[in-house]
Amino acid sequence: MINNSKQKEAEDDTLGSKKVRELSVIDGRRAQNCNILLSRLKLSNEEIKRAILTMDEHEDLPKDMLEQLLKFVPEKSDVDLLEEHKHDLDRMAKPDRFLYEMSRINHYQQRLQALYFKKKFAERIAEIKPKVEALSKASKEILHSRNLKQLLEVVLAFGNYMNKGQRGNAYGFKVSSLNKIADTKSSIDKNITLLHYLITILEKKYPKVLKFQDDLQSVSEAAKVNMTELEKDIGNLRSGLKSVESELDFQKKRPQELGDKFVSVVSQFIAVASFSFSDVEDSLTEAKELFLRAVKHFGEDASKMQPDEFFGIFDQFLQSFTEAQQENENIRKRKEEEERRAKMEAQESIEVARASASDASGTPPLVGVPGTSHQEEVQVTAQDTLEGLCLSAGLGTPWAPPGGAGRGVWREGRLGVSAESAAPATRSGKKTEDEYEYFH
Repeated sequence: MINNSKQKEAEDDTLGSKKVRELSVIDGRRAQNCNILLSRLKLSNEEIKRAILTMDEHEDLPKDMLEQLLKFVPEKSDVDLLEEHKHDLDRMAKPDRFLYEMSRINHYQQRLQALYFKKKFAERIAEIKPKVEALSKASKEILHSRNLKQLLEVVLAFGNYMNKGQRGNAYGFKVSSLNKIADTKSSIDKNITLLHYLITILEKKYPKVLKFQDDLQSVSEAAKVNMTELEKDIGNLRSGLKSVESELDFQKKRPQELGDKFVSVVSQFIAVASFSFSDVEDSLTEAKELFLRAVKHFGEDASKMQPDEFFGIFDQFLQSFTEAQQENENIRKRKEEEERRAKMEAQESIEVARASASDASGTPPLVGVPGTSHQEEVQVTAQDTLEGLCLSAGLGTPWAPPGGAGRGVWREGRLGVSAESAAPATRSGKKTEDEYEYFH
């Protein structure tokens, strides 16, 4: 029991002596975070050094790890302290040892930055290019769409008609006013707007104009482009490329140590990257010129109007237009369904009236005469039966034509009432759709 206790004390002393021997001179929080990074990286200091010198030819350093490594570049204060204790290298804690060995690499920070830029370059170009292309394409679409031009002419005509008098002779309108169409509501139905009515008119009179949506395929993407941010991204690429070129010039002038592949790898990268960047830069210049033309074409101030605002107006209008189209279609279907149901109910009422009249008179219901078609007139001799049927249906008696009484006549589809005599009744006290004044 005593021996075991002594053995444990000896082990504790050994562990304690190890803790005492471990040397750490850098900030505690910084050392802790650095230790976490190294444990995630799972590479020895020698392997990290080799990856940096060879510009990571074996892809050992992922982009996110490189980004973290840049946060733990040895600072001058760290280097000075570590240099003072370099004779105690074996006693150094893992983070201290890592920072010391990385500080021994010539231009460690610049190499790390160049490697990170190289790895991120293709990704950044891929993010910028679609924005530039969308800006260019959308500007062309806005400028050259004949359907859009004719649509705006119709909108202007609507505006002039609604603003008769002093404000009704406009030659144009601000692009920002375009979406006010969806805010102008019907005085009869608040769910119906001027946009719904505009679509109805276009469908009837100018169906080709509805294809303007197909002409503006790139507008939605262009509406997401912020020119300030885009130019900032281009500027960052330009400055990053220049920094890498400067480091390349520096490394070319100094002797290359064994295993150092910076000059060969970066020289090849610069040749390809410079061409890609020049291509994107030229495309942006062209896109900006096209955008300037588009903005001026619509009478706007290009210095105040950004792409996301300008194309955002058209994108919002396209969305509202599509929604209103769908709502019009839903209204149309609902109306057709109501008419179908009303027709069925009317037919059922007529059949019930026939059956009731037949039961009351004890006469069998009317049937077609053998050998006659549905379009032929059938003489009906059961005057009482038919008279009761007509009265039940609210159609009056068919046996009092001008000039005297006679036998009734039944045509398929209507009882005792001609189409001509029915027309005034359907219009009595009502307005047709064309007679309504929809808007204020």
